[in-house]
Amino acid sequence: MILIQLSAGRGPLECCIAVHRAWETLCREAESESISCQLIEAVSAGKKAGYKSVLLQLVTADTTLAKAFACRWEGTSLWICPSHLRPGHKRKNWYFNCRMFEIPERTFDSEIVYQTCRSSGAGGQHVNTTDSAVRATHTATGISVRAESERSQHANKRLARALLFHKLETLQQQEADQQEQNRWQQHTQLQRGNPVRTFKGEKFIPMS
Repeated sequence: MILIQLSAGRGPLECCIAVHRAWETLCREAESESISCQLIEAVSAGKKAGYKSVLLQLVTADTTLAKAFACRWEGTSLWICPSHLRPGHKRKNWYFNCRMFEIPERTFDSEIVYQTCRSSGAGGQHVNTTDSAVRATHTATGISVRAESERSQHANKRLARALLFHKLETLQQQEADQQEQNRWQQHTQLQRGNPVRTFKGEKFIPMS
């Protein structure tokens, strides 16, 4: 399973807007290669626009194809565009980051305990009367996540697995960053030089 995360880090709202547009662009590019993008988690930047981060699963029968696609996005990207949130603002360069996660298919499942439970959110009679929600707990760390957005238990189990793996990977990265006295190296700090991809203008046009 291949996950891909777009992040604005600690950048301003313009970077969050760039994440939103990058998400749309990434999904279009993936679709052209017969890869579908399933939303796993999105952290909104608020009412104005954009997302602080978006976590997607690349769904295809060919994992190698999904990994190759994700690798083309991985790294820091740049959006060059005047800010419509702050007219007249001199800054035009907005950075965001993309990171790939590859979930091992077998060994990881042996470390998880799954529990089914009744969904608590809105969704009609089906959601409220069936145990379709799934809680996944990592036995070694005790970290737990709950998934209930899908109608089927199987789909929620897959979603919970992806969320749990992402939380574990993020925790490991934070621990590594602390040891290096650079806690924000990956998810919350963007490297300003040598962007892997560059986009320009309100239409978010890729530049060669």
